[in-house]
Amino acid sequence: MTRLEQLFDGTLPRLVMFDLDGTLMDSVPDLAAAVDKMLMLLGREPAGIERVRDWVGNGSRVLVRRALAGGLQHEGVANELADEALALFMQAYSGGHALTAVYPGVRDCLDWLRERDIKLAIITNKPAQFIEPLLEEKGLAGYFQWLIGGDTLPQQKPDPAALFYVMDKADVAPADALFIGDSRNDVRAAKAAGVTCVALSYGYNHGEPIVNEAPALVLDDLRELVASVPVLR
Repeated sequence: MTRLEQLFDGTLPRLVMFDLDGTLMDSVPDLAAAVDKMLMLLGREPAGIERVRDWVGNGSRVLVRRALAGGLQHEGVANELADEALALFMQAYSGGHALTAVYPGVRDCLDWLRERDIKLAIITNKPAQFIEPLLEEKGLAGYFQWLIGGDTLPQQKPDPAALFYVMDKADVAPADALFIGDSRNDVRAAKAAGVTCVALSYGYNHGEPIVNEAPALVLDDLRELVASVPVLR
């Protein structure tokens, strides 16, 4: 029996939804490069990859505001400046993504799920325009039936709206669905939707251990989800 089957009482889910950045791909190097280019065009000092790693997860607009504020809290940033900076960031990030890498084990897990006719989706707070080109560039196109970006719906994670939207499209109940992510936004969205959540230890969670959010399972590698394990008694 696999860990996935253990989570679903010996069966398999009918739908698996994935976050993208920090779950399937390490995209921070390219995001940080775009943030630093934006900051330098505004006459500011670059932030650097480690600071940006703690700021991602809430979509591009919040990432830009955090970069302007120099920290997670960004309430004091003027909207006009944020709009100007966001346009610069989007232009900078629209180039190639040579620094972004698919995490080990991702393709093996996706292949395993696809071979069993499990429906797959991506739900990310990244702007929708970047999702498909990034999947194409990194060889992950064709796995997913639904691609939901941070601007596809009015709401973003941790709001569960996107999960409900995909489950409705897939005609799958929450009890038969799984969400896999790496941040508190992912875990909280899944819990709000009544969906089992698996979290990855290696992603971006604003510098906090993801275990603090109490997902159903924390993994170091997606291959662990579909590997055979002893049956629990």
